[in-house]
Amino acid sequence: MTILTKYNRPIFFYFWSMLIPAVLWFGMAYLSHLPEQTSATQIGQTVLGIAGLVSPMLIALHLFRQDADLWNDLKHRLSLRQHFSPFAIALILLLTYGSIMAAQVISTFFGYSWAQFHISGQPSFQSAFVSAWFVLTFAPLVEELAWHSYGTDALLRKFSLFSTSMIFGVYWVVWHLPLAFVKGYYHSHVVAEGALASINYAASIFLFVLIMNWLYCKFGRNIWISVLFHLAANTGNEIFNTHPDTKIIQTLIFLLFVIAMIAKDHKLFFAKYSA
Repeated sequence: MTILTKYNRPIFFYFWSMLIPAVLWFGMAYLSHLPEQTSATQIGQTVLGIAGLVSPMLIALHLFRQDADLWNDLKHRLSLRQHFSPFAIALILLLTYGSIMAAQVISTFFGYSWAQFHISGQPSFQSAFVSAWFVLTFAPLVEELAWHSYGTDALLRKFSLFSTSMIFGVYWVVWHLPLAFVKGYYHSHVVAEGALASINYAASIFLFVLIMNWLYCKFGRNIWISVLFHLAANTGNEIFNTHPDTKIIQTLIFLLFVIAMIAKDHKLFFAKYSA
């Protein structure tokens, strides 16, 4: 029996991890559209936004605290020494910062500006009451302490790595949808940019999940690997003055990498995974 058999409450985890953030974030969206944006309104948005982000992590924590074996497995995987190597860090930075910079170089051949490499220090979206940079760095931490502490393993218990990634990709797209209604938020800007940007965002999520889950499994189910990849992707896509169309090129780069990755590690993606 492997430890994955203990991750046996996926419906409970994923149901509440969807419902609670959705309710909180639709409340956040309502406040963001009020004509008068007072300090109280902005604080309310911040509280609802953060509460929605941390709720899946708290649900996972609840499940871990109910089983000593799961709790020990979590502590083991949170060890920084466990498979967290300079090679892993370099690979993550290459896949994130490297891909967006390569996409920006390629975009110049299609007439886009070299000014995309300008580091403005200003993200493309706003966040009520707290810095957008806080959201960009806080979200990867608390999300991956949910998705790659309990969620991914709960799916790997029954499905292959590829199927797990596809199922979670659909889930994650839907999970983010309420944020598209929050005025000034990143996801509302994506929708405002048009159908192509929205489709690219959804497509990139599936590729992002495939790469992140591959890294997670290749490096011994180390949760910090997933946190770092998510963090680097978030900051890398916002630190530069990147044109929205360039992100489509980045998605194509990810696609090429994923094709090569699956071809090389076909067994890992399609055979039964064992921890």
